[in-house]
Amino acid sequence: MEHILELYQKPYDPRRPLVCFDEKSVQLLAHITTPLILQPGQAIRQDYEYKRNGTRNLFLFVEPKAGSRQVLVTNRRTKRDFAQAMRYLVDIMYPEAECIDIVMDNLNTHSPASFYATFPPSEARRLTERLEIHHTPKHGSWLNIAECELSVLGRQCLARRIDDGQRLADEVAAWEADRN
Repeated sequence: MEHILELYQKPYDPRRPLVCFDEKSVQLLAHITTPLILQPGQAIRQDYEYKRNGTRNLFLFVEPKAGSRQVLVTNRRTKRDFAQAMRYLVDIMYPEAECIDIVMDNLNTHSPASFYATFPPSEARRLTERLEIHHTPKHGSWLNIAECELSVLGRQCLARRIDDGQRLADEVAAWEADRN
């Protein structure tokens, strides 16, 4: 636990950004019946029945010292998707960084083994050398600022039915732009 707290205390260094990472699965739910129109002083009234339209995964990157966050919406949450997200972090988000300190939980896909299962060994090695992975302790995922940010995303953006993957991506992008 102290190791993660010490990371958060280090001064901001754009050559070595500190990024917190977490992910969340989201159900796509459609209304079966149209909700009743809002009236002053009343909450929205919707039927408890819904149609399930699959799921999407959200990969969230938060750089707390820069006050920025970025969300990737993917169809799945596999080793390959995780590895692609990490390559996005290295090559698109921080191409100039010497090394990226990344805080994440101990999920089975959150390791360099996912890079080697997805990319050729030279590419996997390149990514491994650019990332310094810091896992939160078991039962200490609350130390990850990205987990707190996912909670905010859930309350401010996802606390309603969203029925379509593109609509989810659009809503999350609008939330991200407003929050940044």
